Amino acid sequence: MNRTQMRTAAFAAVAVLAGSALSACGSGSSGTGQSAGGAENAKVAFLMPDLASTRYELADKPLFEAKMKQLCAGCTVIYQNADSDAAKQQQQANSALAQGVKAIVIDPVDSAAAATIVKSAQAQNVPVIAYDRPIPATPADYYISFDNEKIGAMIAQSLVDHLKKESAQGGILQVNGSPTDAAAGLIKKGIHSAVDPSGFKLLAEYDTPDWQPEKAQTWVSGQITQFRDQIVGVVAANDGTGGGSIAAFKAAGAKVPPITGNDAELAAAQRIINGDQYNTISKPIKIVAEASADVAYQFIQGKKPAGKTTLFNTPSQLFVPTVVTKENINEVLFQSGIMKAADACKGEYAKGCAELGIK
Repeated sequence: MNRTQMRTAAFAAVAVLAGSALSACGSGSSGTGQSAGGAENAKVAFLMPDLASTRYELADKPLFEAKMKQLCAGCTVIYQNADSDAAKQQQQANSALAQGVKAIVIDPVDSAAAATIVKSAQAQNVPVIAYDRPIPATPADYYISFDNEKIGAMIAQSLVDHLKKESAQGGILQVNGSPTDAAAGLIKKGIHSAVDPSGFKLLAEYDTPDWQPEKAQTWVSGQITQFRDQIVGVVAANDGTGGGSIAAFKAAGAKVPPITGNDAELAAAQRIINGDQYNTISKPIKIVAEASADVAYQFIQGKKPAGKTTLFNTPSQLFVPTVVTKENINEVLFQSGIMKAADACKGEYAKGCAELGIK
């Protein structure tokens, strides 16, 4: 399947889910909402994991809130960000339950610790939707994400293919995500599926605590000291760790090798435009945010939405992302409307944008 087909498939899947949810919205106004315990004025918790990634405040929150408002004008979204603190997220979930939420959408800080949140909510008949990151130990009521294992495989294979095309000789560093994040584990598994049989030696790998770019930078700095010219590429699990890796090479005065990313953050797009970062993954947050709102509203109405697949014994929807490199960044991020040239093409990035036809 080519990139265009993958994007089409992903958006088609969302359209199907949205259609069923909108149908549910209509039936709720004719009485289903009242029978489900006041669905039209329900509270929904939207609990995000950290501030290290800018996406949660800038994209996930407003997109989820907007879709909920569209589906249910009287519903209230209770938003909290745990700032990488699992205990804090537990407190936020307890507070949301005390406020009478009818559903919890949660991107867990710690996938194992979040099992307690699931148990507490389900004991009160409050459905839990795992968002972006799964909760393996205690199945949530639903899981919505992009396919994280596929993300890892795609960014790594893209890098491997590029290195082979360039006849690179040497090894690869692997910068994984947080060891407490089950999604990071899936990404890590996907990366290994491409790197291990690639013929390139895996020089070293690191699980980055809390996805912190600074910790990734510190680790990569140590590897540069040890391996230096042997490093021909770095598979970083997201844009933050990729940015930290790039900063390490620059601080060491070393040539920056091709480095991957994931999330298509604005800063990552700018690094790709300038040639500092090799790739990222476009997984439009709008897709998962709106799909999660659709599913949450169905649960609020007393319905039980069916998954398209099952992961960790949880009904799931896993959307397919797109690898972004310099070759297709204009088409995938800018011509599609996901990102605005006015935001990305400022100052030092203006020249690169012009060369790539981004306007």
